[in-house]
Amino acid sequence: MSYLGLVALVVRDYDEAIAYYTTVLGFDLVEDTDRGGGKRWVVVAPPGSRETALLLARADGAGQEAVVGGQTGGRVGWFLYTDDFDRDHARFSAAGVTFEEPPRREPYATVAVFRDLYGNRWDLLQPN
Repeated sequence: MSYLGLVALVVRDYDEAIAYYTTVLGFDLVEDTDRGGGKRWVVVAPPGSRETALLLARADGAGQEAVVGGQTGGRVGWFLYTDDFDRDHARFSAAGVTFEEPPRREPYATVAVFRDLYGNRWDLLQPN
């Protein structure tokens, strides 16, 4: 069976990105391998994630630096599912995550949009 294994997220700095995704969002650091020449293979994933993870790719050059925080053109680009919206919303808020809106109940889920440390837009959602 096919599945989506990694999604690359262009970041400014490996260590600040690791700190944010592991400390603030509570992701696991799955791999951090030195690839030489200042490059690293850095993978983070939500706890218990078995397939999809984020590859934190440090921007290389002005073109990539220009898209840090805007890879999806201002749209929500990442959808973080939870089994307990209230718990995770409260935990993220206490950790300093900026939510763009109060939680809303939609026919498909409870959802709120937040921004990560670079300004990328995410949905935190708990399906109904």
